[in-house]
Amino acid sequence: MPQSSTNHNLITMENPKSPISEAYRSLRTNIQFSAIDQNMKVLMVASAKSGEGKTTTVTNLAITYAQEGKSVLLIDADLRKPSLHQVFQLTNRTGLTSALMNQHALPELIRSTSVDNLSVITSGPIPPNPSEILGSQRMLSLLEEFKGMYDVILFDTPPVLAVTDSSIVSSFCDGVILVVLAGKVKKDLVKKAKASLDHVKAKILGVVLNNNTRSKSGEHYYYYYGTRE
Repeated sequence: MPQSSTNHNLITMENPKSPISEAYRSLRTNIQFSAIDQNMKVLMVASAKSGEGKTTTVTNLAITYAQEGKSVLLIDADLRKPSLHQVFQLTNRTGLTSALMNQHALPELIRSTSVDNLSVITSGPIPPNPSEILGSQRMLSLLEEFKGMYDVILFDTPPVLAVTDSSIVSSFCDGVILVVLAGKVKKDLVKKAKASLDHVKAKILGVVLNNNTRSKSGEHYYYYYGTRE
């Protein structure tokens, strides 16, 4: 079974009792209570730019769901600069693009991880037309299959302002969490990212404020959750 590395910030697996792990669990709980009448089954974690901690956030969030006993599928829908295969030390010779192009059967593409209840689909080979295949009918059909197989499905995607891929994926998600790197990303860029998601009627559940140092503890992750204009 593949082994994850401490180098990839999988703190919820490596140190589940840490304050940061507790913050991820609080994020999970807030998502669950964000829409009492709607099942938050398909989720996406987004950011305006690269380097804001989006992949770290979606990965640790997926682990907290799995630790709760839910069957979880984490999908790398960043078909331009994928990274989940590196996080979990998996091959990326086949993956989501292989499924979208009908080159492999799903059971061949779903990878187990060292975390119980957590499976991963890596991006697969980088295609020439990521936006088109993510917005295809085949993608919607695959998602319906996944919904029948898993309790929670989470997507990692490219930065919202870089390409249209994230907006496409967000349109078929039940909710989106926006990650913002504190003190590094200008407010205008965050507003633009939100506007792009609003344009496709994505349901933004709240914001993760990342790398906001707490002066007393020296910890570098803090989460504000809630929809605020």
